[in-house]
Amino acid sequence: MPDRFKSIVYGILFLCVVAIFYVFMVVEPISQDKSYHNFADTRTLFHTTNFWNVISNLPFFLVGSYALYKMFVVKSLVIINDIKRSYIFLFVGVFLVAFGSGYYHLNPLNETLVWDRLPMTIAFMALFSIVLSEFISIKTGKQFLFPLLFLGLSSVFYWFFGEINGHGDLRFYALVQFLPILIIPMILIFFPSVFSQIKGYWILLICYIIAKLLEHFDVEIFTFLKVISGHSLKHIVAAIGMFVLIRSYEKRRVVNF
Repeated sequence: MPDRFKSIVYGILFLCVVAIFYVFMVVEPISQDKSYHNFADTRTLFHTTNFWNVISNLPFFLVGSYALYKMFVVKSLVIINDIKRSYIFLFVGVFLVAFGSGYYHLNPLNETLVWDRLPMTIAFMALFSIVLSEFISIKTGKQFLFPLLFLGLSSVFYWFFGEINGHGDLRFYALVQFLPILIIPMILIFFPSVFSQIKGYWILLICYIIAKLLEHFDVEIFTFLKVISGHSLKHIVAAIGMFVLIRSYEKRRVVNF
């Protein structure tokens, strides 16, 4: 790895350490806000409570199924075979989000929210491992896959069991979710990819940001549109971002192996 890239890697690692130190030494523990479960659209349809927040998870099922079909049946995805496991975790994570998030929205509580966050975390960590492999080093990404998955799942369990015992803390989970979102753009900018078509990652990141905004303005969007809420749109936009990434996996070619 060229010296300038090593410097960037060390800089990223330093920022991560600073962020972790700041969050755990300065920020007070963050428990789950009970109002988080109060979504704007609570309409019941076809005997299903919160119908649109539940059914809007269907795109995750479709996109996850599409990715697995393209990988194992059609075999049209251009991937690094040495890290095939990372792609599988990503696609399976997206597939399971449909069930975890759908189950949560049927009865929004901390006890069901854990099933929403677990598959999302698997997908996040697998994606981060893939980016490390494709842009920095295949060996690095491969070695980091299971530690990243462990950290991600641990952050969810750390929050959940804390909530059960009356002292829930979202700081660890927040770091696991948002640090990769901050680091991945730096990697995309400063490191060359093994493949062409890296715009799929940028579109996914943009869709993620839009999805978070839709989630934040859930009530305002539902009040304005009347027919669908921001949270339901969040699911659809996030799934679209993943679909675009998977399509880019089909179209790309090796340029820097």
